[in-house]
Amino acid sequence: MAVRLELHVAGRIEDYALIGDMQTAALVCRDGTVDWLCLPRFDSHAIFAGLLGTEEHGFWRLGPAHAADAEPPTAARRTYRGDSLILESEWDTPRGTVRVTDFMPPRDGAPQLIRIVEGVSGRVPMRSALRMRFSYGRVVPWVHKHEGRTVAVAGPDSVWYDTECETYGKSLTTYSDFTVAPGDRIAFTISWEPSHKQPPPLPEPEQSLEATEEFWRDWVDHCTYHGPYREAVVRSLITLKALTYAPTGGIVAAPTTSLPEDIGGVRNWDYRYTWLRDAAITLSSLLRTGYREEARAWREWLLRAVAGDPENLQIMYGIAGERELGEAELDWLPGYENSAPVRVGNGAAHQLQLDVYGEVTEALHLAHMTGLARNDYASLLQLKLIRYLEDHWDEPDEGIWEVRGPRRHFVHSKVMAWVAVDRTIKLIESGDADGPLERWRELRDDIHRDVCEKGYDKERNTFTQSYGSKELDASLLLIPQMGFLPPDDKRVIGTIEAIQRELSTSDGFILRYPTEGQSEGVDGLPGDEGAFLACSFWMADDLAMIGRVDEARKLFEKLLALRNDLGLLAEEWDPVAQRQVGNFPQAFSHVPLIDTALRLTASGAYGG
Repeated sequence: MAVRLELHVAGRIEDYALIGDMQTAALVCRDGTVDWLCLPRFDSHAIFAGLLGTEEHGFWRLGPAHAADAEPPTAARRTYRGDSLILESEWDTPRGTVRVTDFMPPRDGAPQLIRIVEGVSGRVPMRSALRMRFSYGRVVPWVHKHEGRTVAVAGPDSVWYDTECETYGKSLTTYSDFTVAPGDRIAFTISWEPSHKQPPPLPEPEQSLEATEEFWRDWVDHCTYHGPYREAVVRSLITLKALTYAPTGGIVAAPTTSLPEDIGGVRNWDYRYTWLRDAAITLSSLLRTGYREEARAWREWLLRAVAGDPENLQIMYGIAGERELGEAELDWLPGYENSAPVRVGNGAAHQLQLDVYGEVTEALHLAHMTGLARNDYASLLQLKLIRYLEDHWDEPDEGIWEVRGPRRHFVHSKVMAWVAVDRTIKLIESGDADGPLERWRELRDDIHRDVCEKGYDKERNTFTQSYGSKELDASLLLIPQMGFLPPDDKRVIGTIEAIQRELSTSDGFILRYPTEGQSEGVDGLPGDEGAFLACSFWMADDLAMIGRVDEARKLFEKLLALRNDLGLLAEEWDPVAQRQVGNFPQAFSHVPLIDTALRLTASGAYGG
């Protein structure tokens, strides 16, 4: 068979599967191509960056061989093995059927990506094409043999490639051509190790597969949710677990950077960090479904990250608590579907977002209420956060959506400042902390009064995005969920109905806020974006809370239908192109999915 330079175009975002080891993650396309993998951590440089560039920027394709002038065939079927993160893809070819099993074992040493090819029927010619490019596709490593193993080295990194198949090099790519028949099982493994250290141990693919399956089976057994949406909830929980950095308990918002919110546009951000907001709501979902150990680990991560400087709370940190996340653009990468720039780091890290104080305090409150063992420093941190808010709650900020325009008095930020004070008052009332109770009760009332007077449009009967504005904002849907006002308050109902009218797409999904196309909108950016999936789940929650449970269920089930075939969601849905957009998979989409499922189950609002 003639060897050609492998050509591969990144798939649609929903074409990807997630595999990971709770320290990093890979995305695998339907045609068997790994287009994204950072080693050894989520936020490390990618060795496969084809997702954000071209085949020149690194990938690993494993699948049926194909003609030189044809695109790689896509799998006819793919699924996760039971409730696990083990991906199984099957191809039906004219010569037979073949299965590829992809997984990353929970780490006990060197990080590994293992791929096992299994013959199902007939005799199927196969090919592995491995093109490693370090530093986000910029560096071609030195690939050579070392004691019978293939190793790629560049600077501080080495990646070891192990297989029983013969390998050969062509066009700076490592190939294996082979044929599988029924019963054949052939494994391929890459392992990362610092280049100055000894080689990693030889992999044991079959034992690793068994151990990985056992790990996920045992972990899922702890889930306490057994309602009608269990499949969707469990898959979301597994995804959240996969986004958790096991050594520290930090939770990344997504394992990717720069997947665009607007195809071809500039709304491309690095999400491989721990947002306090995202991590706090993730913790709440884990607690409510039985995962106390993950909640404890996150609380410990929070206390370490914030230690010594709670008054200067950042909105996000590195997965080990790093504070400096300087933003840069990788100009050698053209971006996903030419959506440039590709960014690493995140310049929003030092924004002022007052709502974060509320989300963190709410998470600590929920941990306390669900019986997580008391941590005195957590209570002390909570008190320090409120003392900061006493002096700063009435300042303008960048808000939940990290606008890059001027600061405003965002209503959601004020509501969450109220939440922070309210939950701390409850902590003091329970006897588990000491503080100026009467003074903070007055503060709580002051914030509430301020929001209702300055953030509410009486003529339209709706709260607004910010004080004095006419725009709406889907974050206002959290007002009843946070207990700021009861669901039957006419202002709450008016706000829900206004958002349905003004921020709803034609298919009923919810936008975050109005955007202005090519002009700069409230967020300081040109271009538009898709429906924000978290906001759409919030709408389903609110509809259930105000008694419109059938409508809530229908919207929730429409949202479930947006998941890809493996149950995964990106950040947004493009209602025009009918596709997922934004970083993938997104914790901020899977968390509200769980929350809405729990609410609908409790209300009995589900079909069948």
